[in-house]
Amino acid sequence: MRRSLVLSVVLALTSVSGAALALDFKSIGASPVILYDAPSAKGSKVYVAPRGMPVEVILTYGTWSKVRDMGGDLSWVESKELLARRNVVVRVANAKVRATADESSALVFSADKNVLLEMAEPVNAGWVKVKHRDGQIGYVKVSEVWGV
Repeated sequence: MRRSLVLSVVLALTSVSGAALALDFKSIGASPVILYDAPSAKGSKVYVAPRGMPVEVILTYGTWSKVRDMGGDLSWVESKELLARRNVVVRVANAKVRATADESSALVFSADKNVLLEMAEPVNAGWVKVKHRDGQIGYVKVSEVWGV
């Protein structure tokens, strides 16, 4: 009996820790939204998030989501204001976006720090395919962006 209880606890903790490691990124919708310090519009307003801003969803509570921004700050947003479409933000001074997922590939464009890029394809071998709002498409190193 004791052995099966211990095994059940270990399996439960393993499944919880695995879920905790899964990152769920979403983007703020078509309009800027207010982020709050609590899961309620009666909470204090913390920040106005611009449209398209990527956020990491930490947990969902009813119709609200607790999110982390690029700076690591936590706040709450109504879940309906989030889109599944993924965006990333450049976090280095001069990110090189290349034609293929290779350091020696031709340079398509450079993106300055805090530039918003749309994620065109999932991460593959340390690179992510992105699209600039001007239509240019290329690959950037995952280490140079936030939101993946």
